[in-house]
Amino acid sequence: MPTRRRLLVLLFALSVIDLAAAQPSTDPLQSWNDGAVKKSITDFVSRVTTEGAPDFVPVAERIATFDNDGTLWSEQPAYFQAAFAIDRVKAMAPQHPEWKKQQPFKALLDGDMKALAASGQRGMLQIVAAAHSGMTTDEFSKSVVEWISTARHPRFGRPYTQLVYQPMLELLAYLRANGFKTFVVSGGGVEFMRPWMEKVYGIPPEQVIGSSGVVKFEMGADGKPALRKTSKIEFVDDNQGKPVGINRFIGRRPIFAFGNSDGDLQMLQWTAAGKGARFMGIVHHTDAEREYAYDRQSKVGKLDKALNEGTAKGWTVVDMKQDWKTVFP
Repeated sequence: MPTRRRLLVLLFALSVIDLAAAQPSTDPLQSWNDGAVKKSITDFVSRVTTEGAPDFVPVAERIATFDNDGTLWSEQPAYFQAAFAIDRVKAMAPQHPEWKKQQPFKALLDGDMKALAASGQRGMLQIVAAAHSGMTTDEFSKSVVEWISTARHPRFGRPYTQLVYQPMLELLAYLRANGFKTFVVSGGGVEFMRPWMEKVYGIPPEQVIGSSGVVKFEMGADGKPALRKTSKIEFVDDNQGKPVGINRFIGRRPIFAFGNSDGDLQMLQWTAAGKGARFMGIVHHTDAEREYAYDRQSKVGKLDKALNEGTAKGWTVVDMKQDWKTVFP
């Protein structure tokens, strides 16, 4: 073939490749690898949204609930709200000189992680309570937004809101495009989550359910009403609390639910117990290179009983390493 003709053929081939690459993908779940897991999602959505089909579900009943920590964003090496609370206590320390001698605050301020760990769950609850109480809800919301915009993850060096899972963002959008109403149902503090979730997940504050403390109405010195946070716990939205929270704040049983730990088991069981088509999903963290690999022995996001039950009952278990093309945006 003459050189000029070869060149023309080559240029034509390259132009076709460039044109194909420029076309937007029509796959709404393009960060999910093709396979049984992805197919289980698309098949379920097709079944419940096809009018006249046996499993059709009216739009008003298409409720989807998602855990947050470890399901929509990362949760290692510690829950991100715990990192927020620790940073808040450090910032507040000058106004609390008594903390220099009072545990677990002394351990935190001294950087004694062994002593802090020894204080256990009770010690962490004290730190969280100190970081969350005393402020008005508006002041607290502002402190969360400021922290989210400046804090960085210790391993990845990225803002915490950049450690959301790209495949799950696509899943949320896909469900909403098919008439689902998406809710976050998390053990995290509801007022910690609400300031940023709409921007990051597209989920408005009224569709965020979480643990909450007692809030009191008061009139400020300026004569304006305010809501002030106290250190008293009102509701814990974890384990058995998740179905209770769904019943209290949503009023409909989900037909679609996703979690990643034993703390989500009861939400998945509650979803599965309903009539008609049901989808129960579990994110299994198996990718130590791109994120983390952990399950049964982890102190954060332990996945043991839920994995056993999900496997036995045929729930969709996402193998992060195998099923996701990418993890973070």
